[in-house]
Amino acid sequence: MPNLPASEYLEIRDGKVCVAGTRIGLDVLIYDFRRGETPEGVLRAYPSIGSLAKVYGAITFVLEHPQAIEPYLQEQEALWNKFREEHPIPDEMLERLRRTKEELSRRSA
Repeated sequence: MPNLPASEYLEIRDGKVCVAGTRIGLDVLIYDFRRGETPEGVLRAYPSIGSLAKVYGAITFVLEHPQAIEPYLQEQEALWNKFREEHPIPDEMLERLRRTKEELSRRSA
């Protein structure tokens, strides 16, 4: 469990840091933001966050506390890797996902 400063925009829910009042993990928000998603895009993708102010508040928290956030992200990444090892995706499903992604890419081109 990370030792993060208090924030009105975040809460611990089932051992995970989430945007306050939601089940949206802080790591999800961070990765979307780091991939270039705008705060408005984050809210469109996760409307249960409720307001643009909460998105901006969570992003501000992340930017103000990078030394506290990085260990948390590493911890979440380790948990995700462990889960993937314990629950591998069958090859047939990966192939279906690959084909669907290609089809969607062709449609949007």
